[in-house]
Amino acid sequence: MVLTQGTLLMNEPMARYTSWRVGGIADKAYVPAGLEDVAAFLQSLDKDEPVYFVGLGSNLLVRDGGVRGTVILMHNALADMGMVDNKLYAESGVTCSKVAKFSAKQHRHGAEFLAGIPGTIGGALAMNAGCYDAETWDVVNKVMTVDRQGVIRSRNKSEYRVSYRHVEMPAEEWFLAAWFDLPEGDMNEAERKIKALLVKRLATQPLNLPNAGSTFRNPEGDYAARLIEASGLKGYVMGGAQVSEKHANFIVNLGTATALDIELLIRHMQETVMDKFGIALQQEVRVIGEYA
Repeated sequence: MVLTQGTLLMNEPMARYTSWRVGGIADKAYVPAGLEDVAAFLQSLDKDEPVYFVGLGSNLLVRDGGVRGTVILMHNALADMGMVDNKLYAESGVTCSKVAKFSAKQHRHGAEFLAGIPGTIGGALAMNAGCYDAETWDVVNKVMTVDRQGVIRSRNKSEYRVSYRHVEMPAEEWFLAAWFDLPEGDMNEAERKIKALLVKRLATQPLNLPNAGSTFRNPEGDYAARLIEASGLKGYVMGGAQVSEKHANFIVNLGTATALDIELLIRHMQETVMDKFGIALQQEVRVIGEYA
Protein backbone atom coordinates (compact mmCIF):
# COMPACT_ATOMS: atom_id res chain seq x y z
CA MET A 1 0.00 0.00 0.00
CA VAL A 2 1.26 3.49 -0.95
CA LEU A 3 1.14 5.86 2.03
CA THR A 4 0.15 9.49 1.41
CA GLN A 5 0.45 12.39 3.81
CA GLY A 6 -1.70 15.10 2.23
CA THR A 7 -5.35 16.00 2.73
CA LEU A 8 -8.12 14.37 0.70
CA LEU A 9 -11.33 16.38 0.31
CA MET A 10 -14.56 14.82 -0.95
CA ASN A 11 -17.20 16.65 -3.02
CA GLU A 12 -15.23 19.88 -3.00
CA PRO A 13 -16.73 23.05 -4.58
CA MET A 14 -14.33 24.18 -7.30
CA ALA A 15 -15.60 27.76 -7.21
CA ARG A 16 -13.31 28.16 -4.19
CA TYR A 17 -10.28 27.44 -6.35
CA THR A 18 -10.92 29.44 -9.53
CA SER A 19 -10.40 33.16 -9.98
CA TRP A 20 -13.77 33.48 -11.76
CA ARG A 21 -15.40 32.09 -8.58
CA VAL A 22 -17.55 29.67 -10.58
CA GLY A 23 -17.57 25.91 -11.03
CA GLY A 24 -19.26 22.77 -9.79
CA ILE A 25 -18.22 20.05 -7.38
CA ALA A 26 -15.07 17.94 -7.80
CA ASP A 27 -15.53 14.32 -6.74
CA LYS A 28 -12.19 14.46 -4.94
CA ALA A 29 -9.59 17.14 -4.31
CA TYR A 30 -6.15 16.44 -2.86
CA VAL A 31 -3.78 18.86 -1.17
CA PRO A 32 -0.31 17.25 -1.30
CA ALA A 33 2.23 17.43 1.52
CA GLY A 34 5.22 17.82 -0.80
CA LEU A 35 6.89 16.65 -4.00
CA GLU A 36 7.19 13.00 -3.03
CA ASP A 37 3.63 13.01 -1.72
CA VAL A 38 2.31 14.06 -5.14
CA ALA A 39 4.07 11.04 -6.63
CA ALA A 40 2.77 8.73 -3.89
CA PHE A 41 -0.79 9.97 -4.35
CA LEU A 42 -0.68 9.43 -8.11
CA GLN A 43 0.59 5.89 -7.52
CA SER A 44 -2.35 5.24 -5.19
CA LEU A 45 -5.00 6.12 -7.78
CA ASP A 46 -6.79 3.72 -10.08
CA LYS A 47 -5.14 3.86 -13.51
CA ASP A 48 -8.38 5.06 -15.12
CA GLU A 49 -9.00 7.88 -12.62
CA PRO A 50 -9.09 11.28 -14.36
CA VAL A 51 -6.57 13.70 -12.79
CA TYR A 52 -6.36 17.50 -13.02
CA PHE A 53 -3.70 19.79 -11.55
CA VAL A 54 -4.89 23.23 -10.40
CA GLY A 55 -2.83 26.15 -9.11
CA LEU A 56 -4.54 29.48 -8.51
CA GLY A 57 -7.23 28.58 -11.03
CA SER A 58 -6.55 31.90 -12.72
CA ASN A 59 -6.63 30.53 -16.26
CA LEU A 60 -9.31 27.92 -15.66
CA LEU A 61 -13.06 27.53 -16.19
CA VAL A 62 -14.67 24.62 -14.33
CA ARG A 63 -18.10 23.79 -15.72
CA ASP A 64 -21.16 23.89 -13.48
CA GLY A 65 -21.58 20.11 -13.47
CA GLY A 66 -18.24 19.74 -11.73
CA VAL A 67 -15.32 17.39 -12.23
CA ARG A 68 -15.45 13.60 -12.26
CA GLY A 69 -12.15 12.34 -10.92
CA THR A 70 -9.51 14.00 -8.77
CA VAL A 71 -8.19 17.54 -8.69
CA ILE A 72 -4.73 18.04 -7.17
CA LEU A 73 -4.52 21.49 -5.56
CA MET A 74 -0.98 22.83 -5.85
CA HIS A 75 -1.17 26.43 -4.62
CA ASN A 76 0.78 26.78 -1.34
CA ALA A 77 1.13 22.99 -1.20
CA LEU A 78 4.37 22.90 -3.20
CA ALA A 79 5.79 26.19 -1.99
CA ASP A 80 9.58 25.85 -1.62
CA MET A 81 11.74 28.52 -3.24
CA GLY A 82 15.39 29.47 -3.00
CA MET A 83 18.72 29.89 -4.77
CA VAL A 84 20.33 26.57 -5.78
CA ASP A 85 23.64 26.44 -7.66
CA ASN A 86 23.22 30.07 -8.74
CA LYS A 87 19.75 29.39 -10.12
CA LEU A 88 16.37 30.38 -8.71
CA TYR A 89 14.45 27.24 -7.76
CA ALA A 90 10.67 27.43 -7.31
CA GLU A 91 8.10 24.71 -6.86
CA SER A 92 4.96 24.80 -8.96
CA GLY A 93 2.63 25.97 -6.18
CA VAL A 94 4.55 29.23 -5.68
CA THR A 95 2.82 32.26 -7.18
CA CYS A 96 4.56 34.04 -10.03
CA SER A 97 4.45 37.33 -8.14
CA LYS A 98 6.38 35.80 -5.22
CA VAL A 99 9.06 34.58 -7.60
CA ALA A 100 9.39 38.05 -9.12
CA LYS A 101 9.80 39.70 -5.72
CA PHE A 102 12.18 37.02 -4.42
CA SER A 103 14.31 37.33 -7.55
CA ALA A 104 14.63 41.08 -7.05
CA LYS A 105 15.69 40.63 -3.41
CA GLN A 106 18.36 38.18 -4.59
CA HIS A 107 19.75 40.95 -6.85
CA ARG A 108 18.63 39.15 -10.02
CA HIS A 109 16.83 40.54 -13.04
CA GLY A 110 14.76 39.05 -15.83
CA ALA A 111 11.88 37.77 -13.69
CA GLU A 112 10.16 41.12 -13.10
CA PHE A 113 7.44 40.34 -15.68
CA LEU A 114 6.25 37.42 -13.53
CA ALA A 115 4.72 39.99 -11.15
CA GLY A 116 2.08 40.59 -13.82
CA ILE A 117 1.03 36.94 -14.12
CA PRO A 118 -1.81 36.09 -11.70
CA GLY A 119 -1.03 32.40 -11.36
CA THR A 120 1.42 29.82 -10.06
CA ILE A 121 4.71 28.70 -11.54
CA GLY A 122 3.14 25.37 -12.52
CA GLY A 123 0.50 27.08 -14.61
CA ALA A 124 3.00 29.52 -16.08
CA LEU A 125 5.23 26.65 -17.19
CA ALA A 126 2.32 24.70 -18.68
CA MET A 127 1.15 27.53 -20.94
CA ASN A 128 4.33 29.59 -21.31
CA ALA A 129 2.57 32.49 -19.62
CA GLY A 130 3.88 35.94 -20.31
CA CYS A 131 3.23 39.65 -20.38
CA TYR A 132 4.89 42.87 -21.45
CA ASP A 133 7.08 41.19 -24.11
CA ALA A 134 8.49 38.44 -21.86
CA GLU A 135 7.57 34.77 -21.43
CA THR A 136 8.13 32.17 -18.73
CA TRP A 137 10.29 29.83 -20.78
CA ASP A 138 12.64 32.69 -21.69
CA VAL A 139 14.25 32.21 -18.27
CA VAL A 140 13.78 28.46 -17.64
CA ASN A 141 16.90 26.31 -17.29
CA LYS A 142 15.31 22.96 -16.41
CA VAL A 143 12.16 21.57 -14.82
CA MET A 144 11.00 18.77 -12.55
CA THR A 145 7.95 16.76 -13.63
CA VAL A 146 5.80 13.88 -12.43
CA ASP A 147 3.86 11.49 -14.64
CA ARG A 148 0.61 9.57 -14.13
CA GLN A 149 2.52 6.62 -12.64
CA GLY A 150 4.15 8.87 -10.03
CA VAL A 151 7.61 8.89 -11.63
CA ILE A 152 9.52 12.12 -10.96
CA ARG A 153 11.95 13.33 -13.63
CA SER A 154 14.30 16.23 -14.25
CA ARG A 155 14.02 17.54 -17.80
CA ASN A 156 16.12 20.10 -19.64
CA LYS A 157 14.57 23.06 -21.44
CA SER A 158 15.75 21.58 -24.75
CA GLU A 159 13.32 18.65 -24.34
CA TYR A 160 10.33 20.94 -24.92
CA ARG A 161 8.96 22.70 -27.97
CA VAL A 162 7.80 26.07 -26.73
CA SER A 163 5.87 28.78 -28.58
CA TYR A 164 3.52 31.64 -27.80
CA ARG A 165 1.23 30.45 -24.95
CA HIS A 166 1.94 26.82 -25.80
CA VAL A 167 4.26 24.07 -24.54
CA GLU A 168 4.45 20.62 -26.12
CA MET A 169 5.01 18.03 -23.40
CA PRO A 170 4.39 14.32 -22.78
CA ALA A 171 0.77 13.36 -22.12
CA GLU A 172 -0.23 12.98 -18.47
CA GLU A 173 2.91 14.63 -17.17
CA TRP A 174 2.84 17.72 -14.97
CA PHE A 175 5.34 20.29 -13.71
CA LEU A 176 6.47 20.11 -10.09
CA ALA A 177 9.23 22.74 -10.07
CA ALA A 178 11.64 24.76 -12.19
CA TRP A 179 15.12 26.22 -12.07
CA PHE A 180 15.43 29.70 -13.59
CA ASP A 181 18.52 31.30 -15.14
CA LEU A 182 18.53 34.92 -14.01
CA PRO A 183 21.58 37.17 -14.37
CA GLU A 184 22.77 39.37 -11.54
CA GLY A 185 21.21 42.81 -11.41
CA ASP A 186 20.33 45.74 -9.24
CA MET A 187 17.68 45.05 -6.59
CA ASN A 188 16.31 48.59 -6.56
CA GLU A 189 16.00 48.68 -10.34
CA ALA A 190 14.20 45.31 -10.38
CA GLU A 191 11.81 46.46 -7.66
CA ARG A 192 11.10 49.68 -9.59
CA LYS A 193 10.24 47.65 -12.69
CA ILE A 194 7.90 45.43 -10.67
CA LYS A 195 6.16 48.44 -9.14
CA ALA A 196 5.73 50.10 -12.54
CA LEU A 197 4.33 46.90 -14.01
CA LEU A 198 1.81 46.51 -11.18
CA VAL A 199 0.70 50.14 -11.54
CA LYS A 200 0.15 49.59 -15.28
CA ARG A 201 -1.73 46.36 -14.61
CA LEU A 202 -4.03 48.06 -12.10
CA ALA A 203 -4.74 50.88 -14.54
CA THR A 204 -5.55 48.63 -17.52
CA GLN A 205 -7.12 45.45 -16.09
CA PRO A 206 -10.41 44.89 -14.19
CA LEU A 207 -8.79 43.62 -11.00
CA ASN A 208 -11.79 44.67 -8.88
CA LEU A 209 -13.96 41.87 -10.31
CA PRO A 210 -13.42 38.09 -10.58
CA ASN A 211 -11.70 37.32 -13.88
CA ALA A 212 -9.29 34.83 -15.42
CA GLY A 213 -6.89 37.16 -17.16
CA SER A 214 -6.70 37.18 -20.93
CA THR A 215 -9.46 35.08 -22.48
CA PHE A 216 -7.81 34.72 -25.89
CA ARG A 217 -4.32 34.61 -27.32
CA ASN A 218 -3.30 37.57 -29.43
CA PRO A 219 -3.43 36.67 -33.12
CA GLU A 220 -0.22 37.30 -35.02
CA GLY A 221 0.19 40.96 -35.77
CA ASP A 222 -2.86 42.07 -33.83
CA TYR A 223 -4.45 42.14 -30.39
CA ALA A 224 -7.48 40.15 -29.26
CA ALA A 225 -8.70 43.10 -27.17
CA ARG A 226 -8.66 45.42 -30.21
CA LEU A 227 -10.63 42.96 -32.33
CA ILE A 228 -13.19 42.37 -29.58
CA GLU A 229 -13.66 46.08 -28.93
CA ALA A 230 -13.87 46.84 -32.67
CA SER A 231 -16.61 44.22 -32.86
CA GLY A 232 -18.70 46.27 -30.45
CA LEU A 233 -18.47 43.77 -27.63
CA LYS A 234 -16.85 45.84 -24.88
CA GLY A 235 -19.32 45.81 -21.97
CA TYR A 236 -21.47 43.08 -23.55
CA VAL A 237 -23.34 41.06 -20.91
CA MET A 238 -24.50 37.46 -20.97
CA GLY A 239 -26.19 36.32 -17.78
CA GLY A 240 -23.86 37.32 -14.96
CA ALA A 241 -20.77 37.51 -17.18
CA GLN A 242 -19.51 40.60 -18.96
CA VAL A 243 -16.85 41.56 -21.47
CA SER A 244 -14.88 43.95 -19.30
CA GLU A 245 -15.44 47.65 -19.94
CA LYS A 246 -11.81 48.22 -18.93
CA HIS A 247 -10.07 45.56 -21.05
CA ALA A 248 -11.99 43.80 -23.81
CA ASN A 249 -9.93 40.57 -23.63
CA PHE A 250 -11.13 40.02 -20.06
CA ILE A 251 -14.44 38.46 -19.01
CA VAL A 252 -15.59 39.43 -15.53
CA ASN A 253 -18.06 37.84 -13.14
CA LEU A 254 -20.52 40.57 -12.15
CA GLY A 255 -21.47 38.51 -9.09
CA THR A 256 -24.03 36.01 -10.37
CA ALA A 257 -22.25 34.40 -13.32
CA THR A 258 -22.31 30.68 -13.92
CA ALA A 259 -19.62 28.80 -15.80
CA LEU A 260 -22.13 28.37 -18.63
CA ASP A 261 -22.63 32.16 -18.86
CA ILE A 262 -18.87 32.56 -19.27
CA GLU A 263 -18.50 29.73 -21.78
CA LEU A 264 -21.38 31.01 -23.91
CA LEU A 265 -19.90 34.50 -23.82
CA ILE A 266 -16.54 33.12 -24.97
CA ARG A 267 -18.25 31.46 -27.95
CA HIS A 268 -20.19 34.62 -28.77
CA MET A 269 -16.99 36.67 -28.78
CA GLN A 270 -15.29 34.16 -31.09
CA GLU A 271 -18.24 34.04 -33.48
CA THR A 272 -18.62 37.82 -33.59
CA VAL A 273 -14.93 38.47 -34.30
CA MET A 274 -14.94 35.73 -36.95
CA ASP A 275 -17.99 37.25 -38.67
CA LYS A 276 -16.54 40.78 -38.65
CA PHE A 277 -12.84 40.15 -39.28
CA GLY A 278 -12.51 36.53 -40.43
CA ILE A 279 -10.09 35.87 -37.57
CA ALA A 280 -10.47 32.83 -35.31
CA LEU A 281 -9.62 33.83 -31.74
CA GLN A 282 -7.75 31.05 -29.97
CA GLN A 283 -8.95 30.45 -26.42
CA GLU A 284 -6.27 30.88 -23.74
CA VAL A 285 -8.48 29.74 -20.85
CA ARG A 286 -8.57 26.00 -20.07
CA VAL A 287 -12.03 24.44 -19.62
CA ILE A 288 -12.63 21.26 -17.62
CA GLY A 289 -15.60 19.41 -16.16
CA GLU A 290 -19.13 18.56 -17.18
CA TYR A 291 -22.19 20.62 -18.01
CA ALA A 292 -24.86 20.80 -15.31
